[in-house]
Amino acid sequence: MAGEIPDLVAQERTGTGKGAARQARRNGMVPGIVFGGEQEPLPISIPFNELFKRLKQGRFKSTLFNLKVEGQEDVRVICRDVQRDVVKDLPTHVDLMRLRRTSKINLFIPVEFINEETAPGIKKGGVLTVVRPEVDLIVTAGDIPEKIVVDLAGMEIGDIVHISDVTLPEGAKVTIARDFVIANISAPSGLRSAENEDEDDVEEAVAEEGGEE
Repeated sequence: MAGEIPDLVAQERTGTGKGAARQARRNGMVPGIVFGGEQEPLPISIPFNELFKRLKQGRFKSTLFNLKVEGQEDVRVICRDVQRDVVKDLPTHVDLMRLRRTSKINLFIPVEFINEETAPGIKKGGVLTVVRPEVDLIVTAGDIPEKIVVDLAGMEIGDIVHISDVTLPEGAKVTIARDFVIANISAPSGLRSAENEDEDDVEEAVAEEGGEE
């Protein structure tokens, strides 16, 4: 199971329509609606500053939240749309969808690398280059993995970790069909420079031999 699901605190919004939405905005709130889950839609308002902070953190539409509304049971939701002001690009309305524990959703799951200190390539001075610190997975709302683990034991300089090399949590699937790169162990910059110089020397020697003919 994943780590703690972040709370998203909202208020039930009285009244619907443009007038009620405008009043919510004047009060420093962003109007929204919670739908799905075989329940009636619930009009809500979220504090503007809280929503704006969440949006700036990124991944808002792919983050599972525990929605807390006074007088209502907590429910897991995921954002389906954020409407913005066309001039100021600030949020003006948010749509949240309730999720059952069996619902399948797309989430970015962090990648953890282990045994970095024992990897032969890193012991030789190689550098771990992380291409994807997170991976977009299809997971079950009731069983979200906390992380994906990549074992670097035995990896040499030049070795590459593809998604096919990683054991995914049970029930999780990748959203991208191709076998993309998670990370690699590259040669240290000094060694790369020396290799490039050697290649240059070879090219110069070949060019000189060609000129003598």
